Amino acid sequence: MALHALTLLLCTFSLSLSFAVASSHMASSSSSSCSVVTPSTPLVSFLEQLQETALQTFGDSNFDPKTYVDLPLKFTLSETHQAFQNLPRLSSNGTVSAEVLKGFINRYFKGAGDDLVCWQPHDFVAEPEGFLTKVKHPEVRAWALKVHSLWRNLSRKVSREVEKNPQLHTLLPLPNPVVIPGSRFREVYYWDSYWVIRGLLVSKMHKTATAIVMNLVSLIEKYGFVLNGARQYYTNRSQPPLLSSMIYEIYRSTGDIELVKRCLPALLKEHAFWNSDIHRVTIVDAQGHSHNLNRYQAMWNKPRPESSTMDKKSASKFLNISEKQHFYRDIASAAESGWDFSTRWMRVPPDYSTLATTSVIPVDLNAYLLGMEINIAFFAKAIGDETTVKHFMELSDARKKAINSVFWSPSKKQWLDYWLNSGTCEVAHVWEAKHQNKNVFASNFVPLWMEPFYSDGSLVGNVVHALKTSGLIRAAGIATSLTDSGQQWDFPNGWAPLQHMLAEGLVKSGSKEARLLAEEIAIKWIRSNYVSYKKTGVMHEKLDVEKCGEYGGGGEYAPQTGFGWSNGVVLAFLEEFGWPQDRSIDC
Repeated sequence: MALHALTLLLCTFSLSLSFAVASSHMASSSSSSCSVVTPSTPLVSFLEQLQETALQTFGDSNFDPKTYVDLPLKFTLSETHQAFQNLPRLSSNGTVSAEVLKGFINRYFKGAGDDLVCWQPHDFVAEPEGFLTKVKHPEVRAWALKVHSLWRNLSRKVSREVEKNPQLHTLLPLPNPVVIPGSRFREVYYWDSYWVIRGLLVSKMHKTATAIVMNLVSLIEKYGFVLNGARQYYTNRSQPPLLSSMIYEIYRSTGDIELVKRCLPALLKEHAFWNSDIHRVTIVDAQGHSHNLNRYQAMWNKPRPESSTMDKKSASKFLNISEKQHFYRDIASAAESGWDFSTRWMRVPPDYSTLATTSVIPVDLNAYLLGMEINIAFFAKAIGDETTVKHFMELSDARKKAINSVFWSPSKKQWLDYWLNSGTCEVAHVWEAKHQNKNVFASNFVPLWMEPFYSDGSLVGNVVHALKTSGLIRAAGIATSLTDSGQQWDFPNGWAPLQHMLAEGLVKSGSKEARLLAEEIAIKWIRSNYVSYKKTGVMHEKLDVEKCGEYGGGGEYAPQTGFGWSNGVVLAFLEEFGWPQDRSIDC
């Protein structure tokens, strides 16, 4: 007993020290500036040159700029760059002929994705014991097993070559195998991983889920935060912070306290990152109370390397260099939000050039951070660190008050994003009702996913009514917004994460009316996924919520398949709601 107490004391001291060091590091490294820029690498800069040349040579038909920054080199960068410089140019316009450029790429590069190798997860079994016991419909069950089997298709391991010669790859080395989203998204992504893990837990693949978490923790240990994705060109931004929720779901499923102990110092470091000066904003409310909230703010003011040619074209209307740099930061910050792109970030929708992401305090980001603070307190309690428990309960209480004060709309019965006058780092912004974004987005209801809100019975009733009458609930799921802008995070697209967060928040409330609405959402979403799978043979990244069984479109790339979070949400919905034998699965 004495030894156990000593171990617990040392663990507690270590966590408190980690929290103090992380907070100190982020405060000193970010200072009070909003103009932080993460340096690029020579490899990424060169591949951007190649990307631009490829666009000039091949044209923009079926052109995906990301392909070129994902290419692994066969030879050293200096040798490759010299060969590129020596390519014969057409005298008429200085471009490279298609034949010459294809020959150069084949000689000097491996294929995009060749630095990841297929991996068969050790904990995969064709039909796990206790798998989806509430699914009674034979067709639905057969399909669910096919979706379950897709984890094998999406499992990869970073090639040893990446660790051996990292200077030849934009892919970052990771300690464990990964589950990728699919298609062009051939590396691990941050917030996608939450819904991948939810699906893996339904599939009883606890080891694979834990390995994903440890990969993300390794990124925090190296960079101070979880990157958008495991690429050199993603080191300038994160994505919605859901790591603590991944760990919570695994712990709830397995009781793995060692995982909690291993990850908590990293979570403290991540929390410090999100609450550093570049992300933190102070709002003084109508009663004169100050609240600290957070926004997306990428550490970047250039074209995104994976979309460099597109970003340059989008910024071409700006003549001033500082205006271009600010616009590039707002583009990258929208990518950090996961909602790339949406009228939600535009001052004058649907004009893409009015993108101003850093001037928005988003409802959902602050809900995720509330969840992180509650989870950290929960984990600290599980290992006996009462100091951290107290601190993070105070932080979560303060954030709940801030969310209610700044975002809640008593008339609309939902939470509304708040617009700042500018994206600059002012000492404090004074709250005005006119700066709430009155437009309806699915994100307006994300706080219901968090315990402080879904546990409030009277609030739930109001929010359920607001959601029912919002116009978001369509024939095949929840729309992302009500504006058809041509951007992918707008109408008529529906996304798996939004369906799941809203439905799960409704279920957790314990309200019968809320659960019925959640089941209605889930049934629509499952049906649409099933029918689209039947028609195309694949799972899709996003769906059209106006047409059951149709996949979504819009945005800057072709519709993707695979697809990690879509698979995870379908499995999670089927586990929660089942599918009776007498319920039709067709649209």
